[in-house]
Amino acid sequence: MIEVNKLYKSYGKQGKINALNGISFTVDEGEIFGVIGPDGAGKSSLFRIMASLLLPDSGTAIMNGYDAVKDYRKVRQIIGYMPGRFSLYQDLSVEENLTFFATLFNTTIEENYHLIKDIYQQIEPFKKRRAGALSGGMKQKLALSCALIHKPEILILDEPTTGVDPVSRKEFWDMLGRLKEQGIIILVSTAYMDEASRCDRIALIREGEFIATDTPRAIIDNYREILWSVEGTRMSALLTALRGYPEVKTSFAFGDKHHITVDESFQPDALRYFLANKGFHDVRVELAKPTVEDCFMAM
Repeated sequence: MIEVNKLYKSYGKQGKINALNGISFTVDEGEIFGVIGPDGAGKSSLFRIMASLLLPDSGTAIMNGYDAVKDYRKVRQIIGYMPGRFSLYQDLSVEENLTFFATLFNTTIEENYHLIKDIYQQIEPFKKRRAGALSGGMKQKLALSCALIHKPEILILDEPTTGVDPVSRKEFWDMLGRLKEQGIIILVSTAYMDEASRCDRIALIREGEFIATDTPRAIIDNYREILWSVEGTRMSALLTALRGYPEVKTSFAFGDKHHITVDESFQPDALRYFLANKGFHDVRVELAKPTVEDCFMAM
């Protein structure tokens, strides 16, 4: 079990930059807990403290009974840590990287091969290739194998899918689901809001604070805004036009559409007429179902 209690961390002279402002939460065995938020929100600082790589200003992080500060040697034995920038040795081969990480924990690839079999089999045909010559998805699989080779109780993944193609991202989350079934505690951060639905629970983080913690479904069910999607051409200019419409409360880009929240008096035909006068024709305005990203923007 992970128990984090009132973690504070600041940087800069006299602590003027607050990275964490009293973060508290728990994660149970066999749970995928996601920390969702933009760059600079405090995700990496939180994970580095939990991995015993960074000292907090105050507060505690207890990892399966061990304090991340006082018992850092024990903590490093029971966690697998995968930072956002894959911690691989670029000039070593796939096999050499994995052997090196296994040696650090006094184990071997053969001893714990069953733990990484599903993942490693996908890159094993390239085991003699240098890590630096791998694709993003293959590097991701190798880094995860290296983090698992010593049979950790807790897996800490800091934005592991950043810069990885959509297919590899899906495969990666499928692998996390299988690891969860083995009872491993998985803590994962991401800036991709669509990945939140793959977690058992999520925490939305902003400026070093959790602004909501619940299941993805519960967070979406608590959304209270009237949400519409708008699709057309010249999307950047269209967004500017939407922000000038009196009944639009908020607007932001959402994939190939824009999502807007509106007043109760909002009429889609009136918006279409307004946009047509601005030179935007054939604009689609439809009711939209909220996502975690919409909830985050509202909060």
